[in-house]
Amino acid sequence: MNRCASDVMGVMLPAMRTTAAVLWEVGGKWEVGEVDLDPPGPGEVLVELTASGLCHSDEHLVTGQLPVGLPIVGGHEGAGRIAALGEGVTEVAVGDPVVLAFLPSCGRCTWCVRGITNLCDDGAGATLGPQLDGTYRFHSGAEDIGQMCLLGTFSKHTVVPVKSVVPIDEGFPLHLAALVGCGVTTGYGSATKTADLRAGDTAVVIGVGGVGANAIQGARIAGCRHVVAVDPVEFKREQATVFGATHTAPDLNAAWELVSELTRGRLADAAIITTGVAEGEMVQPALELVGKRGRVVVTALAPHEQETATMSLLDLTVYEKQVKGAMFGSANSQHDIPRLLELHNTGQLKLDELITAEYALEDVNRGYDDMRAGRNIRGLIRY
Repeated sequence: MNRCASDVMGVMLPAMRTTAAVLWEVGGKWEVGEVDLDPPGPGEVLVELTASGLCHSDEHLVTGQLPVGLPIVGGHEGAGRIAALGEGVTEVAVGDPVVLAFLPSCGRCTWCVRGITNLCDDGAGATLGPQLDGTYRFHSGAEDIGQMCLLGTFSKHTVVPVKSVVPIDEGFPLHLAALVGCGVTTGYGSATKTADLRAGDTAVVIGVGGVGANAIQGARIAGCRHVVAVDPVEFKREQATVFGATHTAPDLNAAWELVSELTRGRLADAAIITTGVAEGEMVQPALELVGKRGRVVVTALAPHEQETATMSLLDLTVYEKQVKGAMFGSANSQHDIPRLLELHNTGQLKLDELITAEYALEDVNRGYDDMRAGRNIRGLIRY
């Protein structure tokens, strides 16, 4: 059932037609075409997007490694302007520039009030498709279409919860701000928050993509003495040095030799797994890279059926090593997203350099082909 929302003049808005990239079946391609979009309901906003990042997490929908209800509008990394408000929305106004955070934060659940907003209860089913009230905003005829992470940024227009938008300063380039909705914050926070890297530390980042490049940046900004980037693709190792890697290695064996030499055998303070797909067999080699009280941070998503990991339990006890998960880089979106934009303004955080190629929405599948082939750090859809 369509609902109405008010635009800036208070006129009641009907449903609209927009163009979106939809995944209809596991293993399929993103299909770009017109769909119907309801106006925002209570607590929701209509956003006109400027750009959307092409994040690897949407690839997990295609492969089925992240099970969701299909069909679904992809995309969870975007920025744009508020185009209309649903009933009761006072946090933003029409025309405000915003970043869409891929996890909502309600500010009221036990996790939010403890400052752990990346684990907000409202985010528990965010990837499943429907909105927070269990209904849908995108439709094709009589068929409902879900939204990746409540967002669906592979569409020029989208309706999202106001809990998922972060207001930002006027004038910041929105195509760059889009990247901070997921990849930048996840990688940076994995290094600075979850891994708790400090000045003088040694960090290893395993996998140099849109998240790994920002874990490298986080380690650099934290003041790490050594930042070792591990990736089999030469182009990505070259790019890693742009973002702050002091050394690179093509594989974990070469990384161990390098880190052992750099630290005189003490090994790294933290190893962060930011590969396209996490596998249980990666954990033990990562544990071997870190020394006493070293942290292994698993940021990459594993297939949902992956339930085992190989590791030395003796090392956990005897050397007090740790294995930690990182969701959204343990970040608080309302606080950390604006702060990261400020770091860019002061020249500390590189954003332009993350964008390897830009695409039209119609070329979304080519963008993912480039990602799979290792040609991109981050692809970007510009509307």
